[in-house]
Amino acid sequence: MADAMNVGVNLEAFSQAISAIQALRSSVTRVFDSLKDGMKNKETLEGREKVFITEFQDNLQSVNRDLNELERLSTLVGRPSESHPLHNSGLLSLDPVQDKTPLYSQLLQAYKWSNKLQYHAGLASSLLNQQSLKRSANQMGASAKRRPKVQPSTLVLPPQYVDDVISRIGRMFPDMSIELFRPNGTSAVLLVTLGKVLKTIVVMRSLFIDRTIVRGFNENVYSEDGKRQCDFTSPVFFSKVTDHATTALLHYQLPQMPDVVVRSFMTWLRSYIKLFQTPCQRCGKFLQEGLPPTWRDFRTLEAFHDTCRQ
Repeated sequence: MADAMNVGVNLEAFSQAISAIQALRSSVTRVFDSLKDGMKNKETLEGREKVFITEFQDNLQSVNRDLNELERLSTLVGRPSESHPLHNSGLLSLDPVQDKTPLYSQLLQAYKWSNKLQYHAGLASSLLNQQSLKRSANQMGASAKRRPKVQPSTLVLPPQYVDDVISRIGRMFPDMSIELFRPNGTSAVLLVTLGKVLKTIVVMRSLFIDRTIVRGFNENVYSEDGKRQCDFTSPVFFSKVTDHATTALLHYQLPQMPDVVVRSFMTWLRSYIKLFQTPCQRCGKFLQEGLPPTWRDFRTLEAFHDTCRQ
């Protein structure tokens, strides 16, 4: 009893209360069993009713007696002493309904996710340790003196090679006329005429496309003295096509194979041969806000309006 008094709970009364709960449950079970069985077989109806009422009253009195005993013992159990706080576990009794706030299941899921993250991080760490990077600071300091700098060869291509690549691309697309000229040194400028639809000025640096401008077929690309001019201005409609062409330049990037980049860009540009004849692949309309579909997909070359492609 000394230990029981230390924690503020009468353990003997607590044990008796548990026994009283079991007795109360048994008494309630007998009540429902008597209701389920009903009146037993007797010779007369009056006798059956009398026996049933007597048994039912006895069962109810037993329930009442056990309930009073449980209430008496509950007053003797006592409460835990306030000198021993339960810390965070004392807040468990304040938790709401489990169905409305599944805190435990969420904490369990977060715990599993944390374990899985730690496991995969360990695997990644072991793999990185096995394959150490060769560009560490120590190795760079030791090998940089022995290894001379190599200039990228693709940036310094002879003009003859550039002319040969452009001529081969021109033979691939008969409906596309490509004129090459060099107004300032070795850098090439291409004037691409696509049927009777548009003209494109492509400024190249060696075999890399540096900039492009798209104009209408009837726009003048020559100055008053008959020379080709590179004025990077255009009406609103073809400025959209120019923006798409600039996006295509950023998409087709392969520094190791610049000829493939030029050929891919020319293939994409050739998809504008039916700029005014192809409907949008999404809305099916030829015009939207007075403009035809100016966007061409980089992979399928399908036509879309600028708003339909998003």
